Amino acid sequence: MQRRNFVKSTLGVAGAAISGEAMANNWHSQPNLLAKNTFKLKYAPHIGMFENSAGKDPIDQIKYMADLGFMALEDNGMMGREPALQEKMGRELDRLGMTMGVFVLDKGGNSQNALAAGKPEFIDIFLNGCRRAVETAKRCNAKWTTVVPGDFQRNLPIGIQTGNVIDALRRGADILAPAGLTMVLEPLSDTPNLFLRTSDQTYEICRGVNSPSCKILFDIYHMQKNEGHIIPHIDWAWNEIAYFQIGDNPGRNEPTTGEINYKNVFKHIYKKAKAENKEFVFGMEHGKSMPGKEGEMALVKAYLESDSFTV
Repeated sequence: MQRRNFVKSTLGVAGAAISGEAMANNWHSQPNLLAKNTFKLKYAPHIGMFENSAGKDPIDQIKYMADLGFMALEDNGMMGREPALQEKMGRELDRLGMTMGVFVLDKGGNSQNALAAGKPEFIDIFLNGCRRAVETAKRCNAKWTTVVPGDFQRNLPIGIQTGNVIDALRRGADILAPAGLTMVLEPLSDTPNLFLRTSDQTYEICRGVNSPSCKILFDIYHMQKNEGHIIPHIDWAWNEIAYFQIGDNPGRNEPTTGEINYKNVFKHIYKKAKAENKEFVFGMEHGKSMPGKEGEMALVKAYLESDSFTV
């Protein structure tokens, strides 16, 4: 059985009545075929997203993702894994023809070591993280690493803060570029204390850094909360966007559970990227609206629905 037909039949997309639990219990017996055409876009689940069905072993989870037709992975915590496991995960992704998405560059957390402050000790921590990120990327075949500059500095004018961030990121890009690794800057909605909040601000900083190793991570969930007007903002920042992440709002769960019309957003990005011969990874950085194996199958159905746009 072709994997595309397997996914459709087991999820009921073609009308079959096989339960999600039955699918989960028998996934390992399915033929190990690539399923690059199951989805139009390259969606990337994260480790733990399917552990109720595939178990806790990261390699088994990667295999399970591939059997569902997902052809990418992201793992925010990759830098914290043992080097041997990083290499093992990289080899498995390569064997399955899957792309490694982002991992978070370790600089002490999202709010710590604020680059906007311009303090040498904070910059040193960031640059050390860049050097270690290069080694991690080599082991797992990664091309992108997430960077959050840290907190806003209320004792400094915004222009000075922006200049400090650009200076630090230029030095980081000089480390990452020779290794073919790109830092993707992520504006967040978690707290207004964070320096980086909107896509246009991130665009300005990327233009200031002026390096192919410093681009935008456009997290649609966070940008819906902070700025809305999603499709125009994607168009405005397009030339500096290297990566997307997903999450519906409110709730930060799978598409179809909130207010964002992901089918239209995906269609817009797909058509624009295809016209320019670009391909993006779409990190599934969200939770599930339902628990257990049923929740995992509901998540896959949501992606099949949201990816069913016509062009």
